[in-house]
Amino acid sequence: MQNMEKIYKEYATTVYKYLFCLTHNEDISEELTQETFVIAVKEIKKFRAECKISVWLCQIAKHLWYKELKKKNRHISLENISNDLLYSNTTEEIVLKKEARLKLFKDIQKLDDKSKEVVYLRIIGNLSFNEIGEILGRTSNWSRVTFYRAKNKIKEVNENGQED
Repeated sequence: MQNMEKIYKEYATTVYKYLFCLTHNEDISEELTQETFVIAVKEIKKFRAECKISVWLCQIAKHLWYKELKKKNRHISLENISNDLLYSNTTEEIVLKKEARLKLFKDIQKLDDKSKEVVYLRIIGNLSFNEIGEILGRTSNWSRVTFYRAKNKIKEVNENGQED
């Protein structure tokens, strides 16, 4: 347990900042940081040191955030609807925006896991290719190329009307 206390003190801020990049919300980031370390305590024996501990912790945090997003997507937020109404001129425009966003996320789900991860970190987390590479234990160039290929794959599927 002493070891986990040291790990927490050393990496809690890193995990929090990573989650804040994804969530843009202090409360959610704080809550998910705590959950991340609860899981890390339970799963520390499974850590194989194939990557930095910070990468492992951020992976746990990312999965918790995705889980949170899935929960949120089940419920239509009144706040999101009112924001869409404020910034859109017509009901048709609102529907088209939501359909386009839904289509994009469906297309992203068709990508392989690494590509999906890079795309989500880039568009939702608003992270640089360098930050993405660091989190995933790769180079910034690998992140850039993976994102570019994922974008092209989505375009190709849309242009050809293909379904994978």
